[in-house]
Amino acid sequence: MAQNPQGAPFIAGAPPPPFPVGFMPPVTGAPPFAVNAPPPTQPTMVNGIPVAKQPLNTTPNRTVYVSNLNEKVKLDVLKNSLRTLFKQFGNVLDVIAHQNIRMRGQAFVAFPDEESAEKAIKELQHFVLYDKPMVLQFARNKSDVHAKTDGDFEEHRKQRLVKKEEVSKLPLPGSHKPTFKASRPQTNAPSHFNPTANIPDEYLPPNNILFLQRLPETITQQQLVELFQRYPGFKEVRMIPTKKSIAFVEYDNELQSAVARSELSGHSFGPDQEMKVTFARK
Repeated sequence: MAQNPQGAPFIAGAPPPPFPVGFMPPVTGAPPFAVNAPPPTQPTMVNGIPVAKQPLNTTPNRTVYVSNLNEKVKLDVLKNSLRTLFKQFGNVLDVIAHQNIRMRGQAFVAFPDEESAEKAIKELQHFVLYDKPMVLQFARNKSDVHAKTDGDFEEHRKQRLVKKEEVSKLPLPGSHKPTFKASRPQTNAPSHFNPTANIPDEYLPPNNILFLQRLPETITQQQLVELFQRYPGFKEVRMIPTKKSIAFVEYDNELQSAVARSELSGHSFGPDQEMKVTFARK
């Protein structure tokens, strides 16, 4: 089972790994469930581990509330990663996540029983998913999928709508902070402008192509192939003839490239020869 990790997300279709130490409802529409979840707050970090500002909910529930998720990961990729990660503890009935300002960085994972939810919380607490340790607790409300199974969905829905109305009147997260007038956009910006151009390599969004840096000048393409093909989804290595210190590695999808990135970032080819692995810029 997962320990206090530092690595990569699990891959759909791959055999369940021992999870290396590495691998977090719209306001205009009714949230599918758990609208009474704790308000999204930035947890305090202690030794790299997030500590919630309020006590975690320990009242058993069939749904797990997940927070401190990486908001930069695409929503479909995040939901697939969570489903694949949590299904080792039981049948995952539903995964709910949204990108709106109130719910981003959070998700809900519904199991058929409380035992599965409890085991998932115990085993995956502070598990690092996409470079952020998750914070897990029992959801404070019943999920839609459970309400439908229990036969009380209509009453559940009415309560949810009432709560949604109350929540909509609350200030948005960060609304108390001062705002700044956006600078006027440059009209002479080049047509090939890349919005990710100024993002540091370590914070680039997921990509199925990895960018390798700090490679030894003596490295060969075959050596890199042997190193990266150990991870599922490997397609090819592309080297730059005029600059052997960098290369590109392509995988079938972003989940698979994320595993290889997390496992091989910092791989040493010798003294002072640690390879840097990041997602390629799109």
